[in-house]
Amino acid sequence: MKIRTFLSLLLSLFIMNQIFAQNIEADSFQTKEGETVTFHFIKHASFYLTYKDMTIYADPVLYEGVDYYKLPKADFIFITHDHYDHLDKEAIAQISKSNTEIYCNKTTGEVLNMGIVLKNGDKVSLKFDIEVVPAYNTSEGRDIYHPKGRDNGYIITLGGSRIYIPGDCEDMPEMAQFKDIDVAFLPINQPYTMTVAQAINAAKTIKPKILYPIHYSDTDLKGLGVLRKEGIEVRVFKM
Repeated sequence: MKIRTFLSLLLSLFIMNQIFAQNIEADSFQTKEGETVTFHFIKHASFYLTYKDMTIYADPVLYEGVDYYKLPKADFIFITHDHYDHLDKEAIAQISKSNTEIYCNKTTGEVLNMGIVLKNGDKVSLKFDIEVVPAYNTSEGRDIYHPKGRDNGYIITLGGSRIYIPGDCEDMPEMAQFKDIDVAFLPINQPYTMTVAQAINAAKTIKPKILYPIHYSDTDLKGLGVLRKEGIEVRVFKM
């Protein structure tokens, strides 16, 4: 009876792990230097990527059905701003180890009372290069959500390829200065971030090879299909 109970427990744990694994979608691309970067989409704007021996998280937040204790520990965590759907102390605690490095904007650093604070325009070289870019609302009246100069977006370079992590923003004029972007994540969720039309404009400006919509909730993304004509591959994770 004890053996049967033990086997049943093992089976239950296996099934639970399988269900959990199915909640984390993954997708990969090859860098310009021929290395593999794999994106693991958690939910909303939370994801992590693996590259060589590194695990890098962006805006980790606890969501139902997601167990951060079962995910890889973070070597680096990037936080764009301190809104509840981008900053979660408990999620950070669960994926952190003794040498995890956290990079964030000023308001997030004040909330966490830790982390390396970066501001728009900063450039940092670690095991990879980081460029800190603006993240703000441009439409009249929406700057109450994300005012200019407060939040961070990040462009990181892995294996010669540049990956844009946007934070919450609209199609900002500064995007015209984002050069050689290979992969872009764009937030689509009006009125807090972009409309589909703004995302199309942003993608045409940035010209990434691969675009991942994030933050989109129940927004209809069909309009993004026009980007195929621009040579931009749109890959959609489930919300």
